[in-house]
Amino acid sequence: MSERIIPLIDQRIAGRAVPVPAQPIAATGLLADTLGRPLTDLRISVTDRCNFRCNYCMPKEVFDKDYPYLPHGALLSFEEITRTARLFVAHGVRKIRLTGGEPLLRKNIEVLIAQLAALRTPDGQPLDLTLTTNGSLLARKARALKDAGLQRVTVSLDGLDDAVFRRMNDVDFPVADVLDGIAAAQAVGLGYNAHGSSGLKVNMVVKRGTNDHEILPMARHFRGTGITLRFIEYMDVGATNGWRMDEVLPSADVVKLIHAELPLVQLDPSAPGETAERWGYANAQGQHDAALGEIGVISSVTQAFCRDCSRARLSTEGKLYLCLFAGEGHDLRALLRGGATDADIGSAIAAIWQGRSDRYSELRSSLSPDTGSGARRVEMSYIGG
Repeated sequence: MSERIIPLIDQRIAGRAVPVPAQPIAATGLLADTLGRPLTDLRISVTDRCNFRCNYCMPKEVFDKDYPYLPHGALLSFEEITRTARLFVAHGVRKIRLTGGEPLLRKNIEVLIAQLAALRTPDGQPLDLTLTTNGSLLARKARALKDAGLQRVTVSLDGLDDAVFRRMNDVDFPVADVLDGIAAAQAVGLGYNAHGSSGLKVNMVVKRGTNDHEILPMARHFRGTGITLRFIEYMDVGATNGWRMDEVLPSADVVKLIHAELPLVQLDPSAPGETAERWGYANAQGQHDAALGEIGVISSVTQAFCRDCSRARLSTEGKLYLCLFAGEGHDLRALLRGGATDADIGSAIAAIWQGRSDRYSELRSSLSPDTGSGARRVEMSYIGG
């Protein structure tokens, strides 16, 4: 059997220098990029570490015991994160999602959550504050997260079969412990956003030939629980996951498979720029039964949603990325630690977003093999999904 060769490109090199515009750019909350897309969603990675070794994200062949993780001093402090977040909120951000790596590995994460929960939009509204986790530490931390001000969580879970799940996380972690974490989150109320709508979600990355047989068991398990199960197409993020198109199971096939056993009806998007296509479980009359809940499908490979993308990503050590598939970040940390004023940093953020034209998923099929292979592309474990 041939040895698998995984190219590794360290993204933690100096990011693109961020100039401060000569003319300040006022924060009006109505910032738009070159394609007219607003800035409403900020995803913040709080650690580059994870205790799982899922092969589509942090394969063990690369992220082994000798992997050089970022030193603590390189990470943005909670105060730096909160300062930066406040400037993004002034430009229109309404939702902040904490990611990793595994964000619950960041020591005292509850302190950061409390700081972010205190932020308000220009019209005085609380932020939609959420977190994505693998669930391994959720059972013991759910109450503290809720008390700190976190509103909801999204848990990554790629199957219910224990053998499949242990194989996919590649650290022999039992699925029962993740299910306990989901139950704990639901019990403490980590399932509702600032507007009172249900928001506890479970994300399943579907990889053809690996865990696609778990689709129906997952749908059966979460139907009627108040938890939204979302199926995500296996994506070509980064350079280390060995992505191949033939391992992608199109979302349309997922919906067809579930609908054959558990009838579905399509639902309207929950918000502008929503990445997930929503499908509700139907009653005997063919209408959506809210008590049965819904699923979502995220078709980032087969149905690009670039035209509505309103998300920015802040890496663990302060680089701003404008696309999940970006190859280079803008170094905000240098401004934060270099004496720049809030007005300077806010103007720099505005200028970066106003120049944004990223739409990788729409262009994927027309890119050259070198461009599409993931070379010089940031890893998902570095900026979150």
